[in-house]
Amino acid sequence: MRRLLALRREGKLTTGRVRSAAAVLGVRERAVWRWLAAAERDEAAARAPGERSAYPGRFTVTDEVRALLGLWKGNVAAVHRELTARAARGEGESPPSIPTLHRAIRRDLTPGERAGLAGGERAARKHDVFLARPRPWRNKVWETDHVQAPVLVEVDGKPRRPWITWFTDCATNAITGVAITPGHPSRESVLAALRSAVLREDPYGPFGGLPEKVRVDRGKDFVSRTVTAAFDLLDVTVEDLPAYTPHLKGTVEGLNREVESMFLAALPGYARQPRPGKRASRPKDEVLLGFEDFTARLLDWTRWWNTEHRPSPLRGKTPLEAWQDDPTPLRDVPAADLWTFTLEDAGTRTLTTRGIRFRRRDYVGQWMTGQAGIQVRIRFMPHHDHRIEVYDAATGRYLGPADLADQATEEQLRAVRRARSARARRLKKDLEASQRERYAAATQAEAPQRIGALTTAQAEAELAQNADSDLAQLAMPDLIPHAAPPADWRTPASLAALTTPGPPVRYPYGRDGAFAPDGRDGRAAPPTTDEDGDTS
Repeated sequence: MRRLLALRREGKLTTGRVRSAAAVLGVRERAVWRWLAAAERDEAAARAPGERSAYPGRFTVTDEVRALLGLWKGNVAAVHRELTARAARGEGESPPSIPTLHRAIRRDLTPGERAGLAGGERAARKHDVFLARPRPWRNKVWETDHVQAPVLVEVDGKPRRPWITWFTDCATNAITGVAITPGHPSRESVLAALRSAVLREDPYGPFGGLPEKVRVDRGKDFVSRTVTAAFDLLDVTVEDLPAYTPHLKGTVEGLNREVESMFLAALPGYARQPRPGKRASRPKDEVLLGFEDFTARLLDWTRWWNTEHRPSPLRGKTPLEAWQDDPTPLRDVPAADLWTFTLEDAGTRTLTTRGIRFRRRDYVGQWMTGQAGIQVRIRFMPHHDHRIEVYDAATGRYLGPADLADQATEEQLRAVRRARSARARRLKKDLEASQRERYAAATQAEAPQRIGALTTAQAEAELAQNADSDLAQLAMPDLIPHAAPPADWRTPASLAALTTPGPPVRYPYGRDGAFAPDGRDGRAAPPTTDEDGDTS
């Protein structure tokens, strides 16, 4: 615009130049002539052509308007009504028209600020600009995460959404390790994925080795004691990222998005598939994949991603080609040592003739013959309590596995699961019935009114039933009053009023019902004779 203004002042501006400038700016030709006229009047207009110049009294967005935009979730009409109501009460000036308010908000607030006031921090983050980290060498940094697959898979006859845990290399975009869990993941899922990521032998492929750093997102599974100890033993630095910062581990977050659009969306049982009708529901004749079939397909897709897919950051290379072109040496760990490092330590025990006692259960193994009496150290995989790994407590030498003695059969386990599920459903139903309260509908401002009428007899019967079950109310401390203290004791008047005068009450003593001795020295009191000569 300044160049056109200079040409106009020199008398060299032609209609063709103005027409070309309008085509470049995407406006009409007369708009460029209008901007040139405004720039001749005010030099500041040349810096922002097309923007209205500031004038005294122009409405601007204030802190009050910002607060109201956040209160009404970005609804400008509601903000205008609120400002009008406040002006009617004498709490401020009358607001401008709604179009003027819209223009002021678009002018004074950035798109990120408008989105943040309407939808919060997550909506505002979509308008931010994030820097890309420089691409390091292989195994420099890994990223890991859990993601729940939006696909229903048949697990033990029930539809479930499995969870995927994987590690990815930030330099080559390769998926180094993956583990699939039918239910909610745990530290066992992290350890299983870590083993498949570190090992480079078949069937895990050429990707692997020990990374220098692993980024996690404060998930309790990734920062658990067992996982942290495994990383420490493997000499791997764990970078614990702040919460709600997915942009700080963009490689694995991008993989979470890509796996849905490139693979999961085409599977049967996809939960986010658009459905016809007012109430979206799965077709009744839809056949779901089994967990084993789903796992096999996901592993096949992982191999395709590593060997055939060409992500745009790799500039035409596959992750396998980028991995093989990197000359960085790898740190390998033997499979036996890696298995030991990724087990949870349970301390030392003594091997007895019944085996090893762990969590109130006995574990036995064939190698235990003739070993009773030695001290051993137990390590186990979390949530896999059917087997433990045993090591010598003094030397650390691996002795062998130990299986649970007297393990229940599969039929017994299914029966126990059915009984537990039935008990849980019954308890949930009872709790919901006891806590369900109904209220009357209100058409005017009034206190909430509970619905449910009881007769006097019903109320007294329910209260009596509750009183019979309350042991504190059944206690009767005043049934046997306390005896009066001896005469030579200094008893406060308040305490003396709670006792009964007279001799102390004689209580049964012993199994035969004999009474306790009355004398102070522990012996029986001497017999007394009444007026008739009878002794007692």
